[in-house]
Amino acid sequence: MPRHEEGFSLIELLIVVAIILIIAAIAIPSLIRSRIAANQASAIESLRVLGTSEVTYAAIYGNGYSATLAQLGSPPAGAVPSASAAGLVDELLVSGSKSGYTFTYSPTLLDATGRYNGYTILANPTQPGISGVDFYYEDETHIIRMNATAQAGSTDSYVAD
Repeated sequence: MPRHEEGFSLIELLIVVAIILIIAAIAIPSLIRSRIAANQASAIESLRVLGTSEVTYAAIYGNGYSATLAQLGSPPAGAVPSASAAGLVDELLVSGSKSGYTFTYSPTLLDATGRYNGYTILANPTQPGISGVDFYYEDETHIIRMNATAQAGSTDSYVAD
């Protein structure tokens, strides 16, 4: 009686592994591009939130724009929002880093009364080319600007809505 062996041959297993590697080689770059696009969309939306929060802060407290991002953050548990903790922005964004981007806030245009009448916010990828490829800038004009090769500034092209 002939002996019948069950299972896969080495050649069959190698073919399956090769097919899996080919599929992975096609899918992984698309996944990375999708992640970068999501991080960039999050950075733009975060700049919009920060800009709106600055306008709200200036309107509520009447002292111009905030001096730091922390002033836009939540007050301690049980405390009432105030100029030092307005409760306008979530703690993740106030920390200065979100979705692969680092946010740098700088108040500008300090007037004689001690009010900040301007600000700039930079949104730079934490790992350029990996977490994001575009650099963003916003100021008190609320126009978000973008640069694809270096830190963005007030003269770069604006981001369309």
